[in-house]
Amino acid sequence: MPEAEVAPVAIAEGTVVGFLHHPAAAADGRGLVLTHGAGGNCRAPLLSAAAAAFAAAGVTVLRCDLVFRQKRAGGPPHPAGAAADRAGLRDAVAYLRGAVAGPVYLGGHSYGGRQASMLAAEAPDLAAGLLLLSYPLHPPAKPEQLRTTHFPALRTPAIFVHGAADPFGTLAELAAAIAAIPAPTRIIPIAGAGHDLRRGRIDFGPMLTFFG
Repeated sequence: MPEAEVAPVAIAEGTVVGFLHHPAAAADGRGLVLTHGAGGNCRAPLLSAAAAAFAAAGVTVLRCDLVFRQKRAGGPPHPAGAAADRAGLRDAVAYLRGAVAGPVYLGGHSYGGRQASMLAAEAPDLAAGLLLLSYPLHPPAKPEQLRTTHFPALRTPAIFVHGAADPFGTLAELAAAIAAIPAPTRIIPIAGAGHDLRRGRIDFGPMLTFFG
């Protein structure tokens, strides 16, 4: 195992279920909670890669399953359960606060990122910043059904990592939408990537810089 990597530790405490990544080198005090999209879980390759990159930079990372995924291994979330998913994320942030001395950031892929941003709009002091991977701006081919009602209430700095070929929203649509967010924002475009971000190269360095 490379020196910069430490095997993640499995966590299962109440609604906090997932893996905790401790930095191999001295931790810088920061923490990051990451969660998955509607069709995945916290073992998704994208989350694992992000957790490894942040941990290598000194950040303690908790990648966790949302409550709906803890209840069943497959299938999408139900709208009626979204509040429970956000409550679970709140618990995950609280758990990580007990493990780090510095600020805690929150993020996720697609549905998980949307719930993270909605939670931050509800509780502005919960997280120091948001990492939103492939934010699902609207359903594919339905640009009129925007999922941005909470954007004007979002007071948390947010970075959006978005594929140039994402059917859930173009880069231009995303740029127009986040203009409604009063907090600092940044878009990191991934050339050639779709919603899963599997194509194209993701550089996690600018994300670390954005969050300081």
